[in-house]
Amino acid sequence: MAEVLWLLAALGLLGAFDTIYFHEIRGQLPAQLPGLRPELVLHAGRSFIYVAVFGTLPWISWRGAWAAAFALLLVIEVCITIADFIVEDQVRKPFGGLLPGERTTHTIMAIVYGAILANLLPVLIDWWHLPSGLIAYPPPVPLWLRIGLTALAVGTLVSAIRDAYAVAGFPRPLARWPWRPGHAASRVP
Repeated sequence: MAEVLWLLAALGLLGAFDTIYFHEIRGQLPAQLPGLRPELVLHAGRSFIYVAVFGTLPWISWRGAWAAAFALLLVIEVCITIADFIVEDQVRKPFGGLLPGERTTHTIMAIVYGAILANLLPVLIDWWHLPSGLIAYPPPVPLWLRIGLTALAVGTLVSAIRDAYAVAGFPRPLARWPWRPGHAASRVP
């Protein structure tokens, strides 16, 4: 399980970079509504799943039927990511497509996610054979790593709420803050 958490930390840092640099600073995605609504819906849904992953794996084990529920979350995340690869190509065409380096970042994230799944599958199988429950069982990793993953869960929750807020049609000044339509840094040569 320690390998899973170290890989998860790497994925979380890559995801934070992708969100902050490509989605917020360069692309300013929430300011590009309504054109990017389908992509932001997928981002919000996936982020809520990652809140559960980052927030629980460092502290508890998902045993018995809960292991199946956790596996289902992972399958849903994969489906959302595949849909996102397709949708982002479609909705970003009017904005010039994906930013340089963004597809590379997504590819690296997908490789790390595959490594997580390869290491997590045997753990989930072991958990499946145990009595059902969410059991406090911190893995043998440094406390600072568990706290860091929890911090990533909080940051991911903020991102999920921001994307959900933007696509829900709430007041635009807050949904698009701090970006204004037409002022995307990504369009500056």
